[in-house]
Amino acid sequence: MKIDANLSDDLAATPAGAARIEKEGYAGIWVGETRHDPFLQTLQATNATSTASVGTSIAIAFARTPMTLAYLGYDLAQYSEGRFILGLGSQIKPHIEKRFSMTWSHPAARMRELVLATRAIWDAWQNGTKLAFRGDFYTHTLMTPFFAPSPHPYGPPPVYLAGVGEGMTEVAGEVADGFFVHPFSTKKYLEEVTLPALLRGRAKVGKVDLDGFAIAGPSFVTVGRTEEELAAAVFGTKKQIAFYASTPAYKAVLDVHGWGDLQPELTNLSKRGEWDGMADLITDEIMHTFSVVGTPEEVGKGLIAKISGIYTRTAFYDTWKADPAIWPLLLDAAR
Repeated sequence: MKIDANLSDDLAATPAGAARIEKEGYAGIWVGETRHDPFLQTLQATNATSTASVGTSIAIAFARTPMTLAYLGYDLAQYSEGRFILGLGSQIKPHIEKRFSMTWSHPAARMRELVLATRAIWDAWQNGTKLAFRGDFYTHTLMTPFFAPSPHPYGPPPVYLAGVGEGMTEVAGEVADGFFVHPFSTKKYLEEVTLPALLRGRAKVGKVDLDGFAIAGPSFVTVGRTEEELAAAVFGTKKQIAFYASTPAYKAVLDVHGWGDLQPELTNLSKRGEWDGMADLITDEIMHTFSVVGTPEEVGKGLIAKISGIYTRTAFYDTWKADPAIWPLLLDAAR
């Protein structure tokens, strides 16, 4: 299993942060899309490193077109000499329509087509295939030599998709090279919902298993070297779990454990802005189901035991702004 790290969104600190992550021995570096464009930050991280993979986790797919994603992904694959991973997610309807002023409809079907369209564009550039993609949501039929990048030795990057629901997960199994497990997942949900959906998608393209398919994603870790540190970590983890659990789209994860009634209660508290109070509804049982809890040594070993055989790569999900000195200890324990 590869252990990755997430890059902060401090643009000024990107080169030094990426170099430090690689030097500390992490296999990959992920850049999210929140306050800044993830692709520009990814380029900075790529230029500051030489061995670690660098990818978006995630870039918002529906804020862009297959053509814009194709150019970004193809160029970054060349800049990075094959180290770039194009990680995509759908975001939710209000953000796509009200923040990005883009179209939202049939997210799983749209994502499937977006990836297939992007791959068709790459095929035209890399292999000289005539571009003739016509779908329900996207049409790409024009590519002249003036606008076509030259083939390069690294080829198109792998594509990872993020999802929680069965529909999007199945699409990932069908058209992607990897899947991002949302941190708001449990081993029970993975085994009963996620993995079967991925396998159904793989079956659609003649694959009988998940060999060669990456399963990645951040994992909740609740770590402390002292009682005070652990108490802060517990509160931070419970608060983050409560935030995710308040989202209707993630109720299915709670339902698998019989905790579905908690979701509307948390949603009501979130609408009143009672964020700290939401954490009080997350029991120790719920926290331990989502997170490994303890000292760096306990959590490192426990995390690998928990997700080994399911994940091919993971990252530590810091929910409480821990002392940076904790992470090398945790990485060593996980190894």
